[in-house]
Amino acid sequence: MEKSGLFQIGDVAKMFSLSVGTLRHYEKIGLLSPEYIDPETGYRYYSTRQFECLNTIRYLRVLDTPLDQIADFLKNREVDHIQELLRQQKEAVRSKQRELEIIERKIDNRLRQIEDAVTSELDTVRLVTCPAKRITWIRNSLSIHSYLDLEMSIRQLEGKQKDAMVFLGKVGVGITQEHLLEQEYQKYDLVFLLLDPEDEYEGTVEEIPAETCVTIRFCGSHSDAPGKYRMLADYMEEHQLQIVGFSREITLIDYGLTSNKEQFVTEIQIPVLQK
Repeated sequence: MEKSGLFQIGDVAKMFSLSVGTLRHYEKIGLLSPEYIDPETGYRYYSTRQFECLNTIRYLRVLDTPLDQIADFLKNREVDHIQELLRQQKEAVRSKQRELEIIERKIDNRLRQIEDAVTSELDTVRLVTCPAKRITWIRNSLSIHSYLDLEMSIRQLEGKQKDAMVFLGKVGVGITQEHLLEQEYQKYDLVFLLLDPEDEYEGTVEEIPAETCVTIRFCGSHSDAPGKYRMLADYMEEHQLQIVGFSREITLIDYGLTSNKEQFVTEIQIPVLQK
């Protein structure tokens, strides 16, 4: 075959700032096949009449249009078709923007939590108003000797969510009001997941209003908590405070963020009322 007016695949790749691999992929999926393939050498050649098609592909790829939609358009190149394709891609971009905005807010939430944790005043009992929160929880009696003891409960909380849930700094454990009154601090009665406002959770979600809590933060993890519960109990007795709910114990900084145990921060909150 006369090869005048034909360009080897490497030359076409350079002209269009593409890789040879990309052009081979376009051929493989039927998007753009070479004008000619030398039967002896296997060399691939493209003609100038294919350049317009390549320009269209590159333009639509810059707009992040999926390859299957580009292929569909190339089979039916009409003005109304390209208009509809661009409208669909515009909506896809808007949807992606919304997703990125949610991700940005989640990052901001975590940054605020970490900054708050690293500046904590440790081993000091305080009486504070805790903001409203959304949680999902499961009843699960367990003792925690390491973060691995929580893994099965975390898997239960995750369930069959359509989106993978991120648990860093959001998984907590609790002791029921009954067991707090009996000063049983060695085992936990429930595991909960603290939900960000942006989290969409498929399952039962409990809205907890703002409430008064006695709280303490300390360097350590769940295995270090019993002594801190006793400090809270002493404070509540001294100030005549009545327990009105389960405890909320959450590791704000632990193995998920650092391997340095000296940087661990755990918080315990117990909702109370004045007697």
